[in-house]
Amino acid sequence: MRMSMRRFTRLTNGFSKKIENHIYAVALYFMHYNFCRVHQTLRVTPAMEAGITDHVWSVEEIAALLPEPTFGPRGPYKKRN
Repeated sequence: MRMSMRRFTRLTNGFSKKIENHIYAVALYFMHYNFCRVHQTLRVTPAMEAGITDHVWSVEEIAALLPEPTFGPRGPYKKRN
């Protein structure tokens, strides 16, 4: 638990400077915590215990939920002197 809370403090490499990046990191953490991580006391994931899913998810399954990235045209670069 201790290392997962480090995203919220400034004294670490995992500190989020932008709120948007922080939101994504926390969402990814909770997705992994509830769908991938088997808990000792439950012996299943919290999502399985709640009846949301019937199997332990892999990281690949979570990544498959993401939309395909679309890249727009890039702007002109500034020349450095």
